Amino acid sequence: MIIAIDGTTASGKGTIAKRLAAHYGLPHMDTGRLYRAVGVAAMKQGVPLDEAGPLSDIARMLDLSDFIEHELRSAEAGKAASVVAAIPSVRQALFELQRAFATREGGALLDGRDIGTVIAPDADVKLWVDADVPQRGERRWKELIGHGEDVTLDQVIEQLKIRDARDQGRTDAPAAMADDAILIDTTDLTIEAAVERAMAAVEAALAKGKTA
Repeated sequence: MIIAIDGTTASGKGTIAKRLAAHYGLPHMDTGRLYRAVGVAAMKQGVPLDEAGPLSDIARMLDLSDFIEHELRSAEAGKAASVVAAIPSVRQALFELQRAFATREGGALLDGRDIGTVIAPDADVKLWVDADVPQRGERRWKELIGHGEDVTLDQVIEQLKIRDARDQGRTDAPAAMADDAILIDTTDLTIEAAVERAMAAVEAALAKGKTA
């Protein structure tokens, strides 16, 4: 069984993905971490975020064990990820890694922004997780403040709007809800309720005999 979970930043898709992966015993890949890692590595090496060649080289040689979670979850890492993710050659460099993970024997769960449309269009279950910008902004702001970052709620909301526009407007693999994906709107949901709704969608797919 392949489960594809896509959606916007701070919508809750990452938490939902982890919970579902644990429940169904599936290996999980947070594909956003790949792009964050490329961005962080580029900043560490002094590589401009618009230099496609060097960035693609970084992507091809990427080793996530070289990074700590805190640096990958920073606001700067998020902004860098959105920039490098818009570069076709970087996406291509990471495509095979993601595709191989998605098609591994026994199934897998991946979350990102183009899993159901590009990486695993044949996924058995596709979810699109979203919430309104003010709610997502507050969630992300609290996360960043918790990590000790000095940022205002208004700044976070503006950054989310910019990232949404960049992710959805890029020419190569734009972030988009697959035609056969199920929408999970978490604006007014607790994370427990959101997970339950997502799990119900998976169970519905199983009941229809889409998966084994």
